Amino acid sequence: MAREMTGTAAPKVLVIAEAANPEWVSVPLVGWSLARALRDVAQVHLVTQIRNREAILRAGLVEGRDFTAIDSEALARPLWKLGAFLSGGEGRGWTIQQAVNTISYPYFEHLVWRRFGRAIRAGEFDLVHRVTPLSPVQPSPMAAKCRRAGVPFLLGPINGGVPWPKGFEAEMKQENEWLSRLRWVSRMLPGRRNTLRANAILAGSRQTISDIPARHRDRVIYLPENAIDPARFWRRADHGPTLAGGPLRACFIGRLVPLKGVDMLIAAAEPLLESGRMQLDIIGDGPMLPELKARARHLGGAVRFHGWKKHQEVQDIAAECTVLAFPSIREFGGGVVLEAMALGLCPVVVDYAGPAELVTPETGYAVPIGDRAEVVAGLRAALQRCADNPDEVAQKASAARARVDGLFTWAHKAAQVREVYDWVMGVRTVRPDPMAVRVAAGRGEP
Repeated sequence: MAREMTGTAAPKVLVIAEAANPEWVSVPLVGWSLARALRDVAQVHLVTQIRNREAILRAGLVEGRDFTAIDSEALARPLWKLGAFLSGGEGRGWTIQQAVNTISYPYFEHLVWRRFGRAIRAGEFDLVHRVTPLSPVQPSPMAAKCRRAGVPFLLGPINGGVPWPKGFEAEMKQENEWLSRLRWVSRMLPGRRNTLRANAILAGSRQTISDIPARHRDRVIYLPENAIDPARFWRRADHGPTLAGGPLRACFIGRLVPLKGVDMLIAAAEPLLESGRMQLDIIGDGPMLPELKARARHLGGAVRFHGWKKHQEVQDIAAECTVLAFPSIREFGGGVVLEAMALGLCPVVVDYAGPAELVTPETGYAVPIGDRAEVVAGLRAALQRCADNPDEVAQKASAARARVDGLFTWAHKAAQVREVYDWVMGVRTVRPDPMAVRVAAGRGEP
């Protein structure tokens, strides 16, 4: 049962999350986690795609009462296969996949409206909230329909559209991201204007906000989409000998693909690895694994490749480290950064896009973006500083954990969204700023 907050009855919310799956990662896990957390602050009915049905049932929700699965496979499946073919597979061509989704997703919302349109018009829901897709260019046909029905429509968090940084054209080609050069076309998509007239838009990054026309920004609220579930993380009291005279222990967690920059990380860390002052654990799999192993062969046991691991196994390895080295050059959200911070690791990231908005000077190190040589030099300097200043690393790691605990749990996220619900429904008059608490706590800008 949803609890009451701010002195008002919990609103009835139709949450649309086409991607929402407790057993997957990335966007589906974000969709599921937020939808589940919102059940503590609102009376939520989740609408999702049929592919998520069995996992949601295994998670304990009751179909019909708690959620509805919409079968849009007649269009979604062939278009998904087309997108996979055009993108080249292996996680490549993200922009191509999103372009294909702009064809299939409106059909999903068409079916949602067919199922729930009458109830929305009858006032059975206080508001409609589209959680996923996260893509900021994905039109939502239901926005205009809800407006005509007099029911508030909330969009987001949306995030994406990060331009490729200059100097990494080769990586862009390897990732089959040529379509990202044509992002301006998305501004001409049918339905975009009506979608942006939502009663409130949750934007997951500063980049996303900058892409929204100025006339809509009075309804835009900054709220990063990622968070962590404390129940999924075990915490060690301290880092013991890894901070007391031993080598710097760093890890990378993620797909082994060009945009993640693992080759730059190995090159940057090479002096420390060769001298025995650093050990590097690389957790993940991908097409670059053979190349990376060859690059690190002369470093012996200083670099360990663990391959793909289950979530708990990832934690077991990461918790033995003191630093997360995550040099991705084009990351929208950076959920892995929050997870590492929750484990008490100090993050080292590239100062570009999502991760750079999660890491403050008090909680980690952000390496300036530049060309390849400049990023390698910046990473090398940051890792050298970590190796030379273990006490500073420990302080930042402790602050990183506190920052996650105070702002980035799903329970906090749900409470932050509830403030937006109240504002949209007129319960509160002051426009919410969910991340403002970080200033009050003296943590500075994200």
